[in-house]
Amino acid sequence: MNPLLLTDGYKVDHRRQYPNQTTLVYSNWTPRKSRIEGVEKVVFFGLQYFLKKYIIKEFNENFFNKPKKEICKKYTRRINNYLGENQVGIKHIEDLHDLGYIPMVFKALPEGVSVPIKVPMLTMYNSLPQFFWLTNYFETILSTTIWLPCNSATLAKEYRKILDKYAQETSSAPEFVDWQAHDFSMRGMAGLEAATISSAGHLLSFLGTDTIPTIDFLEDYYNANSDKEIVGKSVAATEHSVMSMGTNSKEQETFKRLITEVYPNGIVSIVSDTWDLWKVLTEYLPNLKKDILARNGKVVIRPDSGNPVTIICGNPNGKSEEERKGVIQLLWEVFGGKINTKGYKELDQHIGAIYGDSITIERTKQICELLKKKGFASTNIVLGIGSFTYQYNTRDTFGFAMKATYGEVNTKGREIYKNPITDDGTKKSAKGLLKIIKENGIYKMIDQVTWQEEQTGELKEIFRDGKLLVDLKLSDIRNNI
Repeated sequence: MNPLLLTDGYKVDHRRQYPNQTTLVYSNWTPRKSRIEGVEKVVFFGLQYFLKKYIIKEFNENFFNKPKKEICKKYTRRINNYLGENQVGIKHIEDLHDLGYIPMVFKALPEGVSVPIKVPMLTMYNSLPQFFWLTNYFETILSTTIWLPCNSATLAKEYRKILDKYAQETSSAPEFVDWQAHDFSMRGMAGLEAATISSAGHLLSFLGTDTIPTIDFLEDYYNANSDKEIVGKSVAATEHSVMSMGTNSKEQETFKRLITEVYPNGIVSIVSDTWDLWKVLTEYLPNLKKDILARNGKVVIRPDSGNPVTIICGNPNGKSEEERKGVIQLLWEVFGGKINTKGYKELDQHIGAIYGDSITIERTKQICELLKKKGFASTNIVLGIGSFTYQYNTRDTFGFAMKATYGEVNTKGREIYKNPITDDGTKKSAKGLLKIIKENGIYKMIDQVTWQEEQTGELKEIFRDGKLLVDLKLSDIRNNI
């Protein structure tokens, strides 16, 4: 598809609605409000993908490298079918095709940094006067591409902060946090692109994912190299169909075959609640203890149903002794382990647990805190982070918006803004040209600056006139995180 059609329908005729002799439109992309309590900074991520994929690749392949006559014919047909015969025109499309590149400037903060609410992450404006209409024409495709990876990177960082805190307090292996939150979200996301870019946001803070396409994504768009670095990894794992086919009456035999024949070495995760989780923990695993301890690797038990907090940590009001103890205590009673120098129990290295259903940020805090109170290190459990975390939020989670704050008409600058009288202040925009400074490690915005001042500060040119000027590596962004 012609990438100029990757937009909201009302955008196509805004060119004629701007004042006559408009020559420049200057806009910014900003998180305006947090709807998650305690989260007042948003991780910036996704611009490099957007520029490479849409502004460069899509325009080169599906616009500039196609015959102008063909492009204009299809564009005219689509717009006339869509809006009816009108005066949108085609010359501005012809002129852009003749130019051969996108005449825009994108300036941005480094990807991976945390940006306070109401501070712009990027600005963009046209570099040639006749193409002033392009700036806000790109609002839709930029918004739909970038808000999700920003959201997911921010949420992943929140998980990381919690898990780091408790690992520092209770664990002898705080580096294990790299693997402690595993991305299980792919099947629940709104399509393949959403799954991929969301998982990429997760992998800025962690190393585990089951979203395989994300590894190629980070190699293609963020210069990662899975031969030389850990981009994303996972382990062998079963699902309920595997266990069910082994039948209920032979579940212990299925466990034994998996850990002694199919995976005699390495890590294997076995879903354990197909029928009776407590029977697995108190009967099958004790029977298989010698086999498990003889392996060169770890058997990971995976409960998958119910309330993860009480199943992992125990439910004081549980009907059975097993329910009251919970998974980690029951594993300790079978396999033991060590008490680390901080005074907390760590399971024997041959056994572990993962829970990948209905995990949230709040439940993660509860799990870590309850394990600590019971004398267990937080790193005894791995958490699978699914689409409830990464899909169950929107562009409005952090109030993302792209708004114009400056323009030029007949060579004269105009500081523009919006401030709806009926709004609570969320939609009040900055005004004029913008500059971002850094004070005590915190980004701050200054608006209504001069062009000379706009050229300084923390916003750096990332793209100009069809060329990417900064090409970050995944490792750079992880360092920024």
